[in-house]
Amino acid sequence: MAEAADIQGASPAPVRRRWLRRAIVLLAGTPVLAALVYAPAPQAEAVQASSVDVQLVSMAPTAPVKGDTLTIQGTVVNTGSETVTDAHVGLRVGPALTDRSSIDETADRNGFRAGTDPGEIDSAYAVKIASLPSKVTQNFTLTVPVNKLELDKDGVYQLGVSLSGVTDSRPSEQVLGIKRTFLPWQPEAAAKRSQLTYVWPLISTTRVTAETGSDELQTPVFLNDSLSEEIKPGGRLEQMVTLGKDLPVTWVIDPDLLYTVDAMTKGYRVRTPNGKSVQGKNKAVAEQWLSSLEAAVQGKKVVALPFADPDLASLAHHGKDVSGTLGQLRPATDKAKAAVQTVLHVPASTDFSWPVNGAIDPAIVNVATSAGAHNVLTRSDSLVESGALGYTPSAARPIGAGTTAVVADAELSTAFEGDMLNAGSSTLAVQRFLAHSLALNLQRTDEQRSFVVTPQRMPTVSQAQTMAAAVRGLQGGRWTQPADLEAAATAKPDPGAATQVPGAGQYPEDLRKQELPVSAFEKIRTTQNTLDHFKVILAAPDRVEIPFGNTINREMSTSWRGRADEARLYRDQVQEYLIGLTEKVKVIPKSDATLSGHSATIPVSVQNSLVQDVHDLVLRVKSANPSRLMFGDSGQAEQQVTVQGDHTQTVKFPANATASGPVEVTAQLFTKDGIPYGKERRFTVEATEITPTVMLVIAGGVLLLVLAGIKMYASRKRVAARAAAEESEQPSDESPDTEPQSTEGSGTSETVDR
Repeated sequence: MAEAADIQGASPAPVRRRWLRRAIVLLAGTPVLAALVYAPAPQAEAVQASSVDVQLVSMAPTAPVKGDTLTIQGTVVNTGSETVTDAHVGLRVGPALTDRSSIDETADRNGFRAGTDPGEIDSAYAVKIASLPSKVTQNFTLTVPVNKLELDKDGVYQLGVSLSGVTDSRPSEQVLGIKRTFLPWQPEAAAKRSQLTYVWPLISTTRVTAETGSDELQTPVFLNDSLSEEIKPGGRLEQMVTLGKDLPVTWVIDPDLLYTVDAMTKGYRVRTPNGKSVQGKNKAVAEQWLSSLEAAVQGKKVVALPFADPDLASLAHHGKDVSGTLGQLRPATDKAKAAVQTVLHVPASTDFSWPVNGAIDPAIVNVATSAGAHNVLTRSDSLVESGALGYTPSAARPIGAGTTAVVADAELSTAFEGDMLNAGSSTLAVQRFLAHSLALNLQRTDEQRSFVVTPQRMPTVSQAQTMAAAVRGLQGGRWTQPADLEAAATAKPDPGAATQVPGAGQYPEDLRKQELPVSAFEKIRTTQNTLDHFKVILAAPDRVEIPFGNTINREMSTSWRGRADEARLYRDQVQEYLIGLTEKVKVIPKSDATLSGHSATIPVSVQNSLVQDVHDLVLRVKSANPSRLMFGDSGQAEQQVTVQGDHTQTVKFPANATASGPVEVTAQLFTKDGIPYGKERRFTVEATEITPTVMLVIAGGVLLLVLAGIKMYASRKRVAARAAAEESEQPSDESPDTEPQSTEGSGTSETVDR
């Protein structure tokens, strides 16, 4: 970086004249302060102890022009133990800073330094505070016409807001606290303005699980409902859309976020701590956010990252050697363009990759471009300039093989990473950002240059609001003009700019520690293999291929950085759920069976508990002892199986017993490619062989039974014939069933008919 490059217009002569005028006023009216300012050199750099904390809450306008009135609001807090009296808050304007390093040095300076910090402007614009007791806070507002600031040529000026006063232990007036900021001064449009591209990221963490409902829409199940907090009014992502719609920015979007919110608009479920799921309740919030986003991006440049924003550095350092891993990038890129077009109805570029913090090495560049992207977003603290140019070159750098490194300015890109909830921090960050942007344009070069800003991936609400304030500060267009990311990538590169990609040893160690480990990619490969074996048996494979393919992309997401335990749990749950689905197609456990006779059939049942049909399965049974039990002419047999959703199919296998005794039989499903599917089932068949001798004995017994039956039948016929003959010999008037009564012992005789 050319941090020490001179800023045009920082001529020392006007500065000396202005300092001389201020010195005369100070010497005439404020002897004590003058003595402080012009103390001998050894004491001039001494830092005075601060007992008052000065904070700047707001500054407007952030980049004034002639005729404006500068208004600075802030607070002073007495952090000491003594009451401050006869105090006032004054404004100090220093000379124009000569380079970007001076801006950083000034911003990092603490305490008042006599001889280094400038004197106050006209005391008529000071705010008097008669008394400031210990631990008490006092608000103030400084209002100064810009023409009273005695600004010289265009440049970045240091502003100091200080509180001066006396205490019992310090009876002479001293500066008891100071806060520094910057005033960018470019009242008229520069003859040559830099092109500035601000990336506006819409990225969030992974929310969707692999689980879906059995309904036609396959209602997704979310890990939690926290995304609704981000997209509701006032939420992080809602603010990004609301703020970004009126700014000249390039939208950089993770398509997974679009798919996730779009799924919410169609109905979604949320996983509960007990493992069940309940209906999501923020459909309307999702609809409103998507509608607002669609309106915001109309006519704007949209860049879609690969689906789920894969961690390119983790892939390069730990995943590329795990088979199949890099193959996930191309589908992730293909999904990206389709997602933006489908959900937002605008075209999107997929020609950009964005490694974490813009940190690159040769392996990362190779992975970043493997899915077809020709532009890699990096940062100037990764691809570092030698300083030989004397200025900061344009962002675009050709790095070979048709790839362009788009080098974002590190100082501008990291300007809002701190805690911007504090209004004072936010105000200082905006002014420092504007100061650097102006300093870039004032560097000595005859060529118009192009700069890029890539902020943190997921800014907080306060960070987003501060970013927006900074971009609005540039909308006057006096030293920058907005450009989209594609324009920055295709801008004419500076021939003297650095193009050497840093080696692997220069990759930041703190970033390397956050990367996904090799074990993560091995688990992802296991899930992919399981999915590949599963989908070939399905009549509607898209019902699992799409949700699980998306989930595998999510397992590689940059959003898992710093959340190793959560990432591991997510991968485990994905694999467990997939295995659970595969086990819904299985051979039903079978009890032992008995095979009596030379041949019979053995039934084996296959159950399908899925909602869709399964096909292209082969059920194979195998005898552990073919010499005793055979299937066909060998020890095994197989049949193709098709089972409707939520049904069971029974398959019958002819079997032959060649000897008696128990035989173990194995039943196993296979895919059409011959890969075992599911668990094998074992059961025992008690085989009983029927030999020829046994058959003769059984036949003889049957013959004897038949002959005995015939003999009995003939005997019964003879008895019946004899009885019939006897009946025919009786008198015709005598009933065959009537016998004469005995008259023995009776005095008379009579007949039956009577």
